Amino acid sequence: MADYLGGAEAELCLLVQIETRAGLDAIEAIAAVDGVHGLFIGPSDLSASLGHLGDPGHPEVVAAVEDAIARIRAAGKPAGFLSLDPAWNRRCIALGTTFTAVGTDLALLARGADALRAEYRA
Repeated sequence: MADYLGGAEAELCLLVQIETRAGLDAIEAIAAVDGVHGLFIGPSDLSASLGHLGDPGHPEVVAAVEDAIARIRAAGKPAGFLSLDPAWNRRCIALGTTFTAVGTDLALLARGADALRAEYRA
């Protein structure tokens, strides 16, 4: 960006995370806030909030995520999602997520470290 200081604010994108039952209950209100550009579902923290700590694949969590995606889209906002499960990522993309995080920094770093270790153990 040629004029970063003068133009950066116009390029900002505000994405808010929905990671609690209260967030799920307020999707439409959150989506209606001026300046919110999209809503992102975090299933790991959401699973804890729904009483399924450590189990983001629990049927209640999956149903909540899928319902949230539909409600976000119905509110006219882009929906986002994060999972390390390729099948669930594809399902959410098919349901209409606009942005889908398919990895985390820690998981990518760990895979890279595992690959290096394997290369030098051989």
